Amino acid sequence: MTATPTVRRLIVFTLLFTLVVIGAIGLAGLLGRLLETGVELVRDDTASLARSLAFTLIGGPFAAVLWWVVWRRAEETSEQDSLSWGVYVAGASTVSLVTFSSSLLFAAATLAGGNWSPQTFATGVVWAAVWLWHRGMSQDARRRPLCLRSVAPILGAAYGLVIGTGGAVTTLGLFFAHAIHGLAGVDTFGQPWWRNVLGALVWAAGGVLVWWWYWVRKRVQFAGGRLAHVTLAVVGILGSSVLMLAGAGITLNSVLRLGFDSSESAARILEPLGFSLSSALLGALVLAYHYHAAIERSVGIDRTARLLVSGVALVAAASGIGVIANALLVPFGIPLAGSGVHTLLIGGLSSFIVGAPLWWLVWKPAHRTDFSEGLAGRRIYLIAVFGLSAVSALVTLLVLGYRLFEFALADHVGGAFIDRVRAPLGLFIATALVAAYHFSVWRQDRAVAPLPGKQGTIDQVILVASGDGVELKRLIEEQTGATVKLWRRKTIGSQAPTHSSDSHQDIPSSGPPLDLLAEALKNVKGKRVLVVTGSGTAIEVIPLAD
Repeated sequence: MTATPTVRRLIVFTLLFTLVVIGAIGLAGLLGRLLETGVELVRDDTASLARSLAFTLIGGPFAAVLWWVVWRRAEETSEQDSLSWGVYVAGASTVSLVTFSSSLLFAAATLAGGNWSPQTFATGVVWAAVWLWHRGMSQDARRRPLCLRSVAPILGAAYGLVIGTGGAVTTLGLFFAHAIHGLAGVDTFGQPWWRNVLGALVWAAGGVLVWWWYWVRKRVQFAGGRLAHVTLAVVGILGSSVLMLAGAGITLNSVLRLGFDSSESAARILEPLGFSLSSALLGALVLAYHYHAAIERSVGIDRTARLLVSGVALVAAASGIGVIANALLVPFGIPLAGSGVHTLLIGGLSSFIVGAPLWWLVWKPAHRTDFSEGLAGRRIYLIAVFGLSAVSALVTLLVLGYRLFEFALADHVGGAFIDRVRAPLGLFIATALVAAYHFSVWRQDRAVAPLPGKQGTIDQVILVASGDGVELKRLIEEQTGATVKLWRRKTIGSQAPTHSSDSHQDIPSSGPPLDLLAEALKNVKGKRVLVVTGSGTAIEVIPLAD
């Protein structure tokens, strides 16, 4: 019997989401035809008109009726607390945001290029109405979902950052490319270059606006919980570091080839320089901002950010080593016209020069490691890097063995063997070095650092926390080695804020700062301990009787 409400909600909200999508598609189709042909709705394409009418006149009313039923039941506390209600509002809000913003931005960018797309504009207008409708649901104090309220703002901020950064990279890249072509005396043909710049600028401005709306106005920058930290780490840190290093590597490669490689013309070599330079600059800007945000947010996300940047830089440096080894073996093979040994060597050097210094700066191999914090994350990083590099080395070793036996069983000259094995051999050298180094570091850490829980003075901790509480739980486990049972505070509907100001979006707090909790547990001893935290900085640690 207890599973019946869950199944009922799952079916109802899935059906409601499907009907909303169907109704929006139909209404967008009708509005698009109206904008394109005026009052003449019936044209030769009667099938699409019939589909739009069916979706609008059948799916729309059913969606309205079902929503009215759901909205009436949403006043009940059990409905507000249900996970299905939170998933529906978060999912519908995110889908409508992505659809309407991308459609309107595409229509504006197309209009800047001299064309008009009424169907795309109509889609954006209809889905903007859907987004506003669900945004009103999430702000209603009596019926809004109490679960997953921060999911839609966090995903919206990440989406805005991605399209804003992409548009900015394209805009700045087009400017740089035009300037480089002018300096190189390269003539460009086609439509005026500024039209493409204007279209990319529309995407950049729209993405920044979406990001600012959620990051600043909805206060996502202060959001806690696992989703907020993962999104910040993956999109803000990992994505921007990849963008920065890729752009810097291609930029350095173009500059070095311009001075030392004469296999291609200067115009051909400088072709990717504009976009690579813009990628490096904007990637560094986004990385610096989010790295600072990670440092201010918590100690755990700060350590995660450093490990992610270190991993990306390590991949760049190791790739450079593999390509360099490959290039150094080219003279021992059979000389071929256009073998591009200079191009290959410069590419490897560019990747290594860009990745190695950043890896050394972030990983700091010459410094003594402090094992008082972040031991679990460091161990996971070492094991992951060692495992992936070891698997890659094993695969390349198998390829080398295959090439060796293939050469021995066939009739080939000696130079052909080098040409067959130099690419996998370079990759094997790089991955073997990475695996050996990280395995040795892991062994050193294991010999010096204490295992979790060996020196702990607490056996079990019962943590009562508001919000997510995952970071607090992880900190207690790392510091004490105890088993932690997390109990989350239940949000009472009557205690929820009744205002709906945009500047006070109620994203769940992550609780007290981690350093305060660490200090509160520093000298606590006992078999079982109760830790109670609130949304502010209050912490209460209560040793329990055996």
